[in-house]
Amino acid sequence: MREPDTRERRKHLVKALQREGLLRTQRITDAFMKVPREAFVPSYLSGHAYIDRPLPIGKGQTISAPHMVAIMCEELMLEPGLKVLEIGTGSGYHAAVVSRAILPGGRITTVEVVRELAERAKKALASISAHNVEVVIGDGSVGYPNNAPYDRIYYTCAAPGVPDTVMDQLDEGGILLSVEGPAHSTQRLIRYERGSGGEITKTPLTYCVFVPLVGKMGY
Repeated sequence: MREPDTRERRKHLVKALQREGLLRTQRITDAFMKVPREAFVPSYLSGHAYIDRPLPIGKGQTISAPHMVAIMCEELMLEPGLKVLEIGTGSGYHAAVVSRAILPGGRITTVEVVRELAERAKKALASISAHNVEVVIGDGSVGYPNNAPYDRIYYTCAAPGVPDTVMDQLDEGGILLSVEGPAHSTQRLIRYERGSGGEITKTPLTYCVFVPLVGKMGY
């Protein structure tokens, strides 16, 4: 009885996000329905998995609220076959949703500086057969040039800005989402787009609050 119950709660959350205008496309909606959020939260919080709010996952980090994952996935304009970089794996939930949205053919590299979180995320992703996700343990604040260039790059933590070392890993026609602003305060979601000539367009989006980026280019 547990799985039907969690699937109903997932469906209820998805419908709420649709009513709020946050889930707008069928591709992202389907991706949300395919990912069990309870697989990515601590077991003692599994009953809260479908409440639309961040939850602690240990090491001072959180799993993002579903509405923020929805906003970011829609702004990334995800489609099949994309190559994606996620800066800050955390629980692995956000990467899981993205991984579903870029099938078939898409791949996502996600970088996490905290080894324990990375290992836990690997197990959670494996448990739902998210085989197109590569979890890298390292300093994501400098991106991951090994697999560059990327069609999409996004931050799941607040940064002082986007350094050239990361922006240079975005391919022509690509989209980068960053979270910029002071640590432990109100920040802004920012969308960058690289044109065919290499020019960068910056568009400020919604206000938000994320945990700070850790690493060489973080706080």
